[in-house]
Amino acid sequence: MPLYKDLSDDVATILLWEFDRNEVLNPDILLEPENQNKILGYHPNKIAEVLMVRKMLKSVLPNHKILYKEDGEPYLFPNDLQISVSHSFPLAGLAISKNKIGIDIEKRKDKIKNIRHKFILHENNFIDDEEEVDFLTAIWCMKEALYKIHHSKHWSLKKHYDVLPFNLKEELSVRCRVYDDENEDFFKAKINFFDNYCFAVVD
Repeated sequence: MPLYKDLSDDVATILLWEFDRNEVLNPDILLEPENQNKILGYHPNKIAEVLMVRKMLKSVLPNHKILYKEDGEPYLFPNDLQISVSHSFPLAGLAISKNKIGIDIEKRKDKIKNIRHKFILHENNFIDDEEEVDFLTAIWCMKEALYKIHHSKHWSLKKHYDVLPFNLKEELSVRCRVYDDENEDFFKAKINFFDNYCFAVVD
């Protein structure tokens, strides 16, 4: 069944879809006319991710469509709700909320250790190196989801996005923040681990 998980709550609709080679994903039906040229040259897996997101959207908001701002950020039209999108083939995720929301899904991979220095700063104080990959994957997920609702081209995941200490478990809630020399904003991230994936929601 393509619907992989439904993590919706009272605040947001949050769906995860799993690619099924037998599922019909027709771009002429699912993809908005404004975005038909967007997928030209995409890898087949990337096209499937884009179309899975549209199929999820049509299942809950059949009269809405996803368009893109100049910076590539997706938004809903009519613009009456907030969305966030994430892909990690064969999974794709969609979140819809009245409030700003960010999601990210990542597959657990050992190679994330190779880029630890690019996005970890204060978190070095609590990461248990015996569970390094899980900690790094969770932190990366949270920072990516946080970036989607609070971003700037002048900020880096290492210097301006901070995850407060937490202990690993299958489901957890973690405080995180965006900050610079003058301001800081705090957020709550919800993390789910399943089937070698990590999924983060920040709202």
